[in-house]
Amino acid sequence: MTHHRRGLRRLLKDDDLVARIETDYRSAGLDDRRLAMLSYAEKLTKSPSAVDKDDVATLKNAGFGDADVLAIAEVTAYYAYVNRIADGLGVEVEPWFTPD
Repeated sequence: MTHHRRGLRRLLKDDDLVARIETDYRSAGLDDRRLAMLSYAEKLTKSPSAVDKDDVATLKNAGFGDADVLAIAEVTAYYAYVNRIADGLGVEVEPWFTPD
């Protein structure tokens, strides 16, 4: 997650919130909409075959539209794909990269 921290810090502009999210997003003080999104992304990442219509309904009940749900699924799947390719090829972080 360290390499994603920079982008999260840039978007949120709140280092304390970023630290709380990294520790445990569930207790970071996020609103219900963001909690629903992150819970869905976590489930899709850790146990994709367990995701069902109820999970999509939870996102919609949190205020996400069809296009939003698709984008959340696509971004989550894309990161899983890229990380598995990098890990599977033994790609290491560039020497110039210094985590925050």
